[in-house]
Amino acid sequence: MEIFHISAECYPVAKVGGLADVVGALPKYQNNAGHLTRVVIPCYDTKFKKENDFECVHWGTVKLGRFNFSFSVLKETTNKLGFELYLIEIPELFDRKNVYGYEDDIERFLSFQIASLDWIIGRDGMPDVINCHDHHTGLIPFMMLYCNKYQKLQNTPSMITIHNGLYQGQFGFDKLHYLPVFNLAHVNVLEWDNCINSLAVGIKCAWAVTTVSPNYLNEINFSANGLETLFNLVRYKSRGILNGIDTEVWDPEKDKMLEKNYSVTNFEVGKQQNKEILCTLFNLDPSKPLFSFIGRLLEEKGGDLLPHATALAMSENYEQINILILGSGNPEIENQLNSLLPDYKGNYNTFIGYNEELAHLIYAGADYLLMPSRVEPCGLNQMYSLRYGTIPIVRRTGGLKDTVIDFGDDGNGICHDQASVGDICYSIQRGINLYKDKEKLNKIRKKGMLTDHSWERVCQEYIEVYNLIIKKV
Repeated sequence: MEIFHISAECYPVAKVGGLADVVGALPKYQNNAGHLTRVVIPCYDTKFKKENDFECVHWGTVKLGRFNFSFSVLKETTNKLGFELYLIEIPELFDRKNVYGYEDDIERFLSFQIASLDWIIGRDGMPDVINCHDHHTGLIPFMMLYCNKYQKLQNTPSMITIHNGLYQGQFGFDKLHYLPVFNLAHVNVLEWDNCINSLAVGIKCAWAVTTVSPNYLNEINFSANGLETLFNLVRYKSRGILNGIDTEVWDPEKDKMLEKNYSVTNFEVGKQQNKEILCTLFNLDPSKPLFSFIGRLLEEKGGDLLPHATALAMSENYEQINILILGSGNPEIENQLNSLLPDYKGNYNTFIGYNEELAHLIYAGADYLLMPSRVEPCGLNQMYSLRYGTIPIVRRTGGLKDTVIDFGDDGNGICHDQASVGDICYSIQRGINLYKDKEKLNKIRKKGMLTDHSWERVCQEYIEVYNLIIKKV
């Protein structure tokens, strides 16, 4: 079948979070399974865009209310990512370095969605299915059903995959005129809580709804930032599919970003070699257990708990542990973490920002990965850490609950129930005690490395959903 994935992010072209990793991997494995996949994202001013070759396959004009924007569709010429990649170039709106964070984000992503559909209806033949991702593409299913110019797409199945339901793309009805012409009898479909809610619209109009883990599908029926009632109403067409990871990119035996490669047969030596290099870089002691954090320093990730938890864990276990933080986000959290550096020199360090090579080295060299998330629809970091023999320490929420089982229950990690400083520190103490029992520690590491979180399995679940909605045509 011919599958279109339409998204705001795709690794390695443009990445902010886990959305990019999924859209950069799932289509490749669908292609490998014999399907034709095409990924469509905005054309940002990124390193990938500058360093690769593209050809223009379509051009046109986006009408956004009284504004007109020219756009081009650029195709990456080599298919080096394992699927066809298309960038929607709208110079006035997307020739910027950042993916999000602009005052005109509503206009940017509305124009992207309209341009994408304009191009699709201008091609020969219609896709078998269009898979939208998150609220940035949430209006596409509505436009396919109700906008006059897209009547050719009324019988094309659409699916929306929710990577994070906290972000919903709301805007006022004063911008209703941005949408292509449609019968105003359907305007109520756009409304949720007295505004146009892009995610809610996608959920209402898509033929199927998926979330990125089964447990997250259960959670959003009770906690979804105001959409709980809607999620309950569409449960009949919803399915939770746990994300996978790209085992070709995330493979400690072949990972070119590591100083020393290793496999499940020699991970003890390999991890120690990477740990020594990592500790040299950050002035830490490789003989002590290394607890790490990789991610965005935001409340939803439990980032606000890290400064207090770090200080308390250090004071309770003076000179017995190392903690290394890699991340960025809330400037206040960043400053609080950096303010601890003078007090725990030689046992604690930070890297404020993001560095892909360093992240790979931390997964390989750390002993534990902290994920005290308040919200984690799926989470990929815990899967990366398991693959590299690093034991995840997680709060039981979302996909973390689906993927990490406490070692006390013969599982592969350390789990706690509350997003609290006390729970984090108690889990760190359990990690310290476990580190002293090398035989048990390595048994858990090996169990994690052997866990199958590959996309091959996940790919088939997506195809099953596509086939179900295609049968409705």
